[in-house]
Order: sequence, then structure tokens, then C-alpha cells
Amino acid sequence: MRRLAILGFLAALAVTAAGSLAAQEIVDRIVARVENDIILWSDIRTLSRYQRFVDGKSETDAQVLDRLIDQWMVRTEADVSHFPHPLDADIERSLSRLQSSFNSAEQYEARKKQSGLSDSEVRGIVSSQLYLSDYLDSRFRPAVRIDPKEIEDFYQTAVVPRAKARGQEPPTLDAARDYIQEALVQRGINEQAEKWLKESRTRLHIEKLFDEAAK
Repeated sequence: MRRLAILGFLAALAVTAAGSLAAQEIVDRIVARVENDIILWSDIRTLSRYQRFVDGKSETDAQVLDRLIDQWMVRTEADVSHFPHPLDADIERSLSRLQSSFNSAEQYEARKKQSGLSDSEVRGIVSSQLYLSDYLDSRFRPAVRIDPKEIEDFYQTAVVPRAKARGQEPPTLDAARDYIQEALVQRGINEQAEKWLKESRTRLHIEKLFDEAAK
């Protein structure tokens, strides 16, 4: 649950250094400078492809660029703090969860082929997601505090209506308490992460060289 929720926040940030697109597909170019680093056009294309693979659609190229800048900030701070990279076993579990999010193995393979991503690229992106999500969790979870009344309110305004809309009997509050607690913690982590990213941007030298019309 912890990783799934954060991955939801980070799905738009997901991109990997697993490799750029083949030269015959696109002529690469710099689309942004963040401090002393660069973001390439191929980075935008890779993330767009991943979004289409997972969600069936992608954001605009300008929005994807903003996601990549956010990702740069998270990864840079994680690297500086020497945050550990995910283990192979954790990556495999995340890949299994990704595959199970599709209706069938056939749909998974078809969408992957349609997106143009290789198995190694998908694995690299999933590994990157885990690294970023685990770092954000470790950084912001300790500061999140959930009031018992928040759990009760969430149960009445979200859990019960959702179950009834599906024609199901709602679980008891006690049965749903741990799930609700974690959902609220994830919401708190996401809110703090978004605030931190917004504030961090003001302290960075960011130069966008991206022109939507020139893509």
C-alpha cells in the first residue's frame, strides 16, 4: 500500500537513465538545464512512452518536462544523502504489481509493444520509481500526524459511499482503520512532497530551452 500510493504520485516523475531513444528515431537535443545538469528531448519521449504504457495516455511535452525537473530534485537530494537503491527483489515485486494492474499478461505485452518500451527500459523506470518513492517516504513520513477524527471522517465520506456505490456492504471502521490510516499518511506525504518541490524550484537555476512548436 505504501509504495502503491507514492508511486501514484510519482508515476508522472518516472523516467530512467536506462538509455536514450535510437538515433534513427529522433535527433536528441537539450530541452532544459537544471543547475549544472541537462534534460534531453529523449528523456521527455521516454517518460511520455511510459505514461502511455501505464495510463494509456501521456501529458503534454511541457508538462512532462516539469515532471522531469521535479524528478531531478528528488533524485539529487536522495543521491546526496546516500539513500540506498532498491534491491532486486523489491524491483521484481514492483514489476509484478505493474503487470497485475493490467487485465491480462497479453494486454501488458501489447501495451508495452505499442509504447515502444523494452523490458530493460520498463525495469529501469520501475527501479527509478522505487528509489524516488522510498526516499520521499523516508523523508516525510515521520512528520505526518493523523488525528483519530480524520480516520472516522474518511470512513464516512470515502469508504462507506464507495462500497455502497459498488453495491457492497461497507467494512466496519475497525476493519478499515489500518487501510485508512495508511491512505491518510500517503496523502500527507504527497502534500508535503509537493510543497517541498515547489519551494525547491525557487532556489534552483532552471533554464527551459523547450519550444512546443519546435518538437
